[in-house]
Amino acid sequence: MTDAATEVPTLATETAFDAVAVARVVEAAFGPGRYAKTAERMREGSEPQIGFVMRDKGGVIGSVRLWPIIVGETPATFLGPIAVDRSWREAGLGASLVDACMVWARAQRLAGILLVGDPPYFGRFGFERTEAVTLPGPVDPARLLWLSLDGSHPSGQVRVR
Repeated sequence: MTDAATEVPTLATETAFDAVAVARVVEAAFGPGRYAKTAERMREGSEPQIGFVMRDKGGVIGSVRLWPIIVGETPATFLGPIAVDRSWREAGLGASLVDACMVWARAQRLAGILLVGDPPYFGRFGFERTEAVTLPGPVDPARLLWLSLDGSHPSGQVRVR
């Protein structure tokens, strides 16, 4: 990790100028195998609602995006991918990115946030496994997680808005 005592990363909304750096961070975190995953397939041809980046003096060191989806008949957002540069992975930047997504989704008055991820990591934010939701492709059901922002627990097929 970079010396956190002298360098404090900053959170910002992603801009068009960040695209190459975000792609680099995501590629380093997930590799080319991510293109075969259902979550990546869902994002193809869609534009994110918003993205957030973490920056240090050298540029983008973390990123996350939110994508417009409908779960059954419920408007929501799909989080991912979330990636942090290896040298910063123990600094809590991922948590800051998730927090930013939650704040934004609440401000948009969305029903919730759906993601495919690690239950122990995302559980601390309130994400829970959902068995009532299906994605348009294979996904490990233990990793399909929902964070209700309005108390709802929608069911049905997920589709991109």
